[in-house]
Amino acid sequence: MSNLQLWNNYFHLAVAFLTQESLQLENFSSAKRAKIISKYGDMRRQIGFEIRDMWYNLGQHKIKFIPEMVGPILEMTLIPETELRKATIAIFFDMMQCEFHSTRSFQMFENEIITKLDHEVEGGRGDEQYKVLFEKILLEHCRKHKYLAKNGENFVMLVVRLMERLLDYRTIMHDENKENRMSCTVNVLNFYKEIEREEMYIRYLYKLCDLHKECDNYTEAAYTLLLNAKLLKWSEQPCAAHLNQRDEYQAQTQGHLKEQLYQEIIHYFDKGKMWEEAISLGKELAEQYENELFDYEQLSRLLQKQAQFYENIVRVIRAKPDYFAVGYYGQGFPSFIRNKMFIYRGKEYERREDFEARLFTIFPNAEKMKTTSPPSDDIKNSSGQYIQCFTVQTIRELPPKFKNKNVSEQILSFYTVNEVQRFQYSRPIRKGEKDPDNEFANMWIERTTYVTAYKLPGILRWFEVKSVSMVEISPLENAMETMQLTNQKINNMVQQHMNDPNLPINPLSMLLNGIVDPAVMGGFTNYEKAFFTEKYLQEHPEDHEKIEKLKDLIAWQIPFLNEGVRIHGEKVTEALRPFHERLETCFKQLKEKVEKQYGVKTCSANPDERRGNRPRSMVRSFTMPSTPRPLSVASVSSMSSDSTPSRPGSDGFILEPLLPKKMHSRSQDKLDKDEMDKDKRERKKEKRNSRHQEMFDKEFKTTDISGQSTEAVILSETISPLRPQRPKSQVINIMAPDKRFTSSPVSTPGTPKAKLTFSLQPGLNVDLNGADNSEQTGIPPPLPVKGNSGDYGTLTENQELTISITPPLHQPRLPPPLPSKTPPPPPPKTTRKQTSVDSGIVQY
Repeated sequence: MSNLQLWNNYFHLAVAFLTQESLQLENFSSAKRAKIISKYGDMRRQIGFEIRDMWYNLGQHKIKFIPEMVGPILEMTLIPETELRKATIAIFFDMMQCEFHSTRSFQMFENEIITKLDHEVEGGRGDEQYKVLFEKILLEHCRKHKYLAKNGENFVMLVVRLMERLLDYRTIMHDENKENRMSCTVNVLNFYKEIEREEMYIRYLYKLCDLHKECDNYTEAAYTLLLNAKLLKWSEQPCAAHLNQRDEYQAQTQGHLKEQLYQEIIHYFDKGKMWEEAISLGKELAEQYENELFDYEQLSRLLQKQAQFYENIVRVIRAKPDYFAVGYYGQGFPSFIRNKMFIYRGKEYERREDFEARLFTIFPNAEKMKTTSPPSDDIKNSSGQYIQCFTVQTIRELPPKFKNKNVSEQILSFYTVNEVQRFQYSRPIRKGEKDPDNEFANMWIERTTYVTAYKLPGILRWFEVKSVSMVEISPLENAMETMQLTNQKINNMVQQHMNDPNLPINPLSMLLNGIVDPAVMGGFTNYEKAFFTEKYLQEHPEDHEKIEKLKDLIAWQIPFLNEGVRIHGEKVTEALRPFHERLETCFKQLKEKVEKQYGVKTCSANPDERRGNRPRSMVRSFTMPSTPRPLSVASVSSMSSDSTPSRPGSDGFILEPLLPKKMHSRSQDKLDKDEMDKDKRERKKEKRNSRHQEMFDKEFKTTDISGQSTEAVILSETISPLRPQRPKSQVINIMAPDKRFTSSPVSTPGTPKAKLTFSLQPGLNVDLNGADNSEQTGIPPPLPVKGNSGDYGTLTENQELTISITPPLHQPRLPPPLPSKTPPPPPPKTTRKQTSVDSGIVQY
């Protein structure tokens, strides 16, 4: 043991001596370097040779110094002295051979040299010459070995590839352009992922994430952290040190670390307006909170965030970035982009001109290519720098859950510029002679499709193009595609204006004008001249079906335009009224022509639109005790004495206008003690006016009592909280069969009733929507004596209550009727949901 320690100390001391700063001659001036060499020689070379000789003298004991001595020997070989490198690099092959003879592999040596090489190169050691010497010397030794020929060669090439990436990374590590640093970082982390070096992979993931945060690329930062989170499990397994490389994450288990990462990722997705991705992760995290951790407090906060994300998706208009194809051609570019093409995701509202300016700031000596065609080999092999840049269109790929379903374009538009991997560029080409009358007849489209290595956006704002394909689109197919895209564009804009009435009208104006006004775009007249002729059909009989499809698309454009013109007319300002009138005139002419030639098309009602546009009830339905069906506040069935629901339409409270709680008039009541008793009926007194009635009548003293038509009365006070009246279709028409909102016939003895109606004057009742109720005529009966002016719960089952609002000038003041001898029954027990009759709303 003492000898082992002695040898170990010797090697470390020798390496420390030759790597000391004062012996690094390349750091000195040429004069000083020459003086030192002439007087002392290069002592590093002498010590290096001694280390080599002592290593070989270890014999069978070499295995005891593996892998501990791999790092010091690597540090020695990286000294920029050619003879020293040639003499010491061979020690690595001896280490491989020694471990292979003991364990039949050299895994320990491989792992150690990869780890140490990363730190050494990042620290500034190593160069292109070292990479060449390393590859040459070790390959020569491996190929001579019987058992290490194949595995040894694979190892050498792996280390060479790693050195290429590390040297590129070190070169641009301090570059001002962070995009180059991101590219090199991704190259390195992808390499570590390929060779399954998880510790180094995670290390570079965090380097990349930090770069994205510096550039405010929050979406890309989220995707980068997500790669780390995917390595973890929702479990109580201890979190290994290499998994948790940041001090800000205080986690003892993998599950806890994954939770913290998810919270941060969701935050970054939110800042990047990628709410769909945030929701997806939130669902996974919510599953843990609800069913595994039972942390309902965190679950509550998370679900509130998700609710806000859903609202943002349908309400917030997100900018759609453009995508650009960029090719770097020539030997003057760094190896990681040389002679490669990439698809870049532009920034918000970034035009191609701005993107190109940013690009040529990075490579000021590059020359811009003026064609979109693939470059020649001469350009690729030249020593210069050539950049090709043009805009490409995304090919949207919807998730399976949206296929064949009516989904709002506001939801689908996210996938137009996100989660995309295929892009296309269309270039017009002309075949045959040019037709001066119609250029569409022989205008073909050369369409090139580019497929990237990964979907965008991702851990970068750009990815390399992995495959390219090209097809030619015939003029007729191009016309069909153009019409289909135009129809879709009109429909999308119409939906946007229906969902958000506050959108500016200018884009809609330009779109409609460009289609309906033939003086602007020429319309589809060009298609008619080119394809709808006998000559074309005779020359291309195989296109008959496509021509019919094109005619069908033209016909379908009319209902879309009709809806667009209608919305435009509703929102147009007076200044643009002449423009709209011309728009309507042009559309009318276009519609007549299209419907005559290609038929009439009508848009069927969209189920989703019906669901989205129908008025929502602001009054909740509730169920009375022992009542088997829900009853709205506009119709509450009273209960008979045997606790069975009485007949609808004759025994329910009929609330016509929903009046405020605090009114300017008190209602007048009619008390009918016994409808079948004529003697008691004769004792009824005419109604009297209350103090509040007098206050109300002062406001309506000009009301015509004779029953002539008057203007609708608008009550200035509102119910709090504000609840809008229901549309007629929901309140009146639906209830017409049982006449719930009309006066009830006289009930039979077995069907007692309690009826409440409101009227502004005798003979003129007002329903919920202000319509006259002609069925209720006559003078209301007098008020009963009540203990509480606001309490209607004391009415007996056979009493009828009518509230009338009438001017006091025509009603004499009479004494109130005698009170009933029998006390009224107590009011029914209140339930959790109370009904306030005097306010007309449901209280909870």
